[in-house]
Amino acid sequence: MSNRFFFDGSDSEDSGEDNLPYPKPLARSAFLTPEFDPHNYLSTLRNRHQTLEDLRTDLRSRSQEISKELLDLVNENDEDFLSLGSNLRGGDEKIEEVRLGLLGFKRDVEGVKAIVDGRRKETEALIDQRKEVRKQMQVGRALLDIDQRLCELEQRLMLTTNGSHTNNAVAETDHEINDSGEESDEGHESGMSISRLSRHVQQYLLAQRIMKRVGSDSPFVVRQEARMTKVKNTILLDMGNALKQAGGQDTEYLMKLLAIYRDLGESQEAAKLLKQRKP
Repeated sequence: MSNRFFFDGSDSEDSGEDNLPYPKPLARSAFLTPEFDPHNYLSTLRNRHQTLEDLRTDLRSRSQEISKELLDLVNENDEDFLSLGSNLRGGDEKIEEVRLGLLGFKRDVEGVKAIVDGRRKETEALIDQRKEVRKQMQVGRALLDIDQRLCELEQRLMLTTNGSHTNNAVAETDHEINDSGEESDEGHESGMSISRLSRHVQQYLLAQRIMKRVGSDSPFVVRQEARMTKVKNTILLDMGNALKQAGGQDTEYLMKLLAIYRDLGESQEAAKLLKQRKP
């Protein structure tokens, strides 16, 4: 049985079959819905007056039409793709220009990087040099401090240029008067003031600490060892004379003197002198 479709028009009046319910063409939109399901769609055709063979023929025809449209669409896209390749002809030169530009930019960046690295190393070297200069300046100040303190001690102890110690009573008295106006009640009949002896010892110990901080391998420190020894021996000589001449009843003066010995690290020397004292 041939496929017959229902059309409005005058031709239906001449066919002699005007009252037959011919089926309309299958709607194309029914196949385009996202939720299209073949079983559901076929179930909606149960009232369609058409044999199963005619329906199969309609569906096959519709499938052929869709396949043809798809083929035409693919052919059209193939032509566009081929034309795109022809339009891109000569792009190799552009790519090469871009590549050369990037290589040039890379060389420029590497050049700038090398300059920055060089400046960084130069800056680090200058910073290290500055640190070293500051360190040497601190050492220089420490050396000057050592020399100044030793000179002051030598002057206070009245050491002559050959290292001998003056025992002139007049000179001792004048130096004692000029030495910061020390009070006589801190001294003893020997003329040795506790505050003066303590100050000498503290000055010596401070100079000794500075020398240790600078380092015993410093040539300047090595040359000052002899001066330090003379100063220390002179201080011990003065303290020994004061200890020998201290009265047995002057316990406070004696205790202060022993404390100065302890600060100097010569407690054994003080004990030795005490044993040698006359009762």
